[in-house]
Amino acid sequence: MGIKDQFQDKSRELQDKAKAAMDGSRDEASDRARQAQDKAQDKGRDAMQEQQDKFDMDYDA
Repeated sequence: MGIKDQFQDKSRELQDKAKAAMDGSRDEASDRARQAQDKAQDKGRDAMQEQQDKFDMDYDA
């Protein structure tokens, strides 16, 4: 195995590592975005329920 082959193998290895790291980062970002969206929806539902409860209490009075 020549020096050229060693450098090409190392280059391929580093490219594969970089690609795997990028894929992992993409997955993590996607998960975080999904969690943030779920949290925002939960807050929206809570706010709507709070407004509905307030309206119901005012209506009963």
